Amino acid sequence: MTDASQLVVGIVVTVIIVIIVIFVLVTLFRAIRIIPQARAGVVERLGRYHKTLSPGLNVVVPFVDKVRPLIDMREQVVSFPPQPVITEDNLVVSIDTVVYFQVTDARAATYEIANYLGAVEQLTTTTLRNVVGGLNLEEALTSRDNINGQLRIVLDEATGKWGIRVSRVELKAIDPPISIQDSMEKQMRAERDRRAVILTAEGTKQSEILNAEGMRQAAILKAEGDAKAAVLRAEGEAKAITTVFGAIHEGNPDNLLLAYQYLQTLPKLAEGPANKLWIIPSELTQALQGIGKAFGDKGVPGMPGMPGSSGTPAPVDRDAVKAAQADAAAAAADAHAEAEAATRAAAEAAAAAAPDAGVTPAAPAEGDAAPGEQTPPA
Repeated sequence: MTDASQLVVGIVVTVIIVIIVIFVLVTLFRAIRIIPQARAGVVERLGRYHKTLSPGLNVVVPFVDKVRPLIDMREQVVSFPPQPVITEDNLVVSIDTVVYFQVTDARAATYEIANYLGAVEQLTTTTLRNVVGGLNLEEALTSRDNINGQLRIVLDEATGKWGIRVSRVELKAIDPPISIQDSMEKQMRAERDRRAVILTAEGTKQSEILNAEGMRQAAILKAEGDAKAAVLRAEGEAKAITTVFGAIHEGNPDNLLLAYQYLQTLPKLAEGPANKLWIIPSELTQALQGIGKAFGDKGVPGMPGMPGSSGTPAPVDRDAVKAAQADAAAAAADAHAEAEAATRAAAEAAAAAAPDAGVTPAAPAEGDAAPGEQTPPA
């Protein structure tokens, strides 16, 4: 063999060896498969299911076994777009759903359903329409737990043969039409206004009741205090009257002292700014007569002509006596004129008030004393 032939043979052998090495490496690479945790791989041998690869290092027959795409065995959360649903009272509401599911059997999820994610979405939509279609809007808004439970039961039962377990179904949002939302807001506002009015009325009622109760208690306490004060006042007046009465009887006063006290009490009848008319009692003349008799019987020392006087009679100034008598007569005339004027004013006031009251004042009978005058005793 020539050098050229040996060189060609060497090159061919080298190429064959390189090809064999590459083939061996590729075979080893295809025979060893590493599966991550929470993943599963389905192996098909010659187009038929052979086994399911578990997480870790796995060996397959290269060029004979085929590993399908890995399947996630963890629980997955899928949020589906809003779906229009018609309620029992013919209202269209938009409902967003969230489904929590987990693949439990990789073989069933691969061979029993073509697209298990799309199947879960469509099954959720149809089941949701069936459940919500039997409820009115009010029940749909307030019965989310019931709807979630029914959806989970139906989906779990239907997806069991697909190797999928539905653990939870949640309604993320239930959106009624805009007009219905406005009506609901108005209804809620009216309800809150009604509750506020009721609470205000109840508060006012309680306040009035408490105020009335307080006023009643205050009136009762005041009445009790007035009653006790009246009793104590009456008892004090009774004791004072008893004391005065006893002192008078123990002192044994004569008629002169009683008449003098009577004359001291008489001016008090005219006290007060509103007293324009006052009546002189008939006992006044009797008191004056008693005082005169007392001085007449006992006499005044030093005055001539009076019993009980002693010594030489003093000369009498007749002009002074006449002047005193004239002054007394003038004072009596003035008093009589004032009494007549007061009587006339009272009569005019009574006549003016009589038409309003519907009563005609009776004219005083002839010989009767006018108000303010006192018929002198016989």
